[in-house]
Amino acid sequence: MTRERLTPRQRVDWLRLIRTANVGPQTFRQLINRFGSASAALDALPGLIRRNGAPPPSIPAIAEVEDEIATAEKLGARFVAVGDPDYPPHLRHIHGPPPLLAVMGGDILASGRTVGIVGARNASAAGRRMAQVLARELGDAGYVVVSGLARGIDAAAHEAALRGGTIAVMAGGLDRLYPDENKPLARAIIAEGGALVSEMPFGWAARARDFPRRNRLVAGISLGVVIVEAARRSGSLITARLALEQNREVFAVPGSPLDPRAEGGNALIRQGATLITCAADIVDDLAQARPAQSDLFETDEPDQPLHALPDPTSDERHKLLDALSPTPVPIDTLVQTCGLAAGTVQILLLELDLAGRIERSGGQLVALRPAAS
Repeated sequence: MTRERLTPRQRVDWLRLIRTANVGPQTFRQLINRFGSASAALDALPGLIRRNGAPPPSIPAIAEVEDEIATAEKLGARFVAVGDPDYPPHLRHIHGPPPLLAVMGGDILASGRTVGIVGARNASAAGRRMAQVLARELGDAGYVVVSGLARGIDAAAHEAALRGGTIAVMAGGLDRLYPDENKPLARAIIAEGGALVSEMPFGWAARARDFPRRNRLVAGISLGVVIVEAARRSGSLITARLALEQNREVFAVPGSPLDPRAEGGNALIRQGATLITCAADIVDDLAQARPAQSDLFETDEPDQPLHALPDPTSDERHKLLDALSPTPVPIDTLVQTCGLAAGTVQILLLELDLAGRIERSGGQLVALRPAAS
């Protein structure tokens, strides 16, 4: 996608497209690749979806997204596009980066020296203290601390990182901060030159399913993620898994085997996460990664140019549908099974995605969505 700043009209079109039902970051990228612009993609959407028997798409009106932009400006926020120089540099290289981020605060997002710190909401006093020490020392070493503004470890890390700079990633809209008790902390982050970030619309109240999306951004913005206290089943472990999928470093603070809040972090260490006891352990590991030059963050190979391919035929569409099932399968397997060109399969999956007929997982796995009963 473009690395030039969007014009005001392009920004409206991008926002309309990403706010359309069933259009996520990956689908957005494929639509731009197929049609060349958000404007052309918006024009093509109704026809694409009709091919699979779905109802017309719910595309926001121009006035609706202009109202959202006006709301952002009133609150002192702005929209940053994936091609803008102040877009988080490491986030560009995850699978399906958000095409637009709502941002409130300074230009700290452009920093390439970022570390995520996450952990238990019901953190112990020792856990909070550890998060504070790590955040403060990382800030002194020139790193920006990234977290999710949750209670417990997240809040402790943000508070200690105020002087060095911190980025808080929201699960809801920037005007629907959660939890309420951390609103003063959010204001302090902005006042000290940090930033609040969200990919969700203004007015959006976070739901349970939105927090893993938020965690994906915490990991994606960061060079590495530190886990300080996490139960065996916790959002912090989701962040650690996402960090591993994004080829980021994962660090964990060991804890007492008698404390359930330490079970997740201790399990990560047994599975290969780097055990740390101070910020110097993190700085030493990340220094070897050479953040500004590491091959880790080289851009993926460009997508196959879908704009040059003809529309798939009905026979090709039926062939792919017959190959799909509720069991997730790699896209490469579908290409081999169907005997179709990879680009044709991409276009067909794009159409099915827009019609709400498939589910994607793990980036390259696709399954047929069960029919509603």
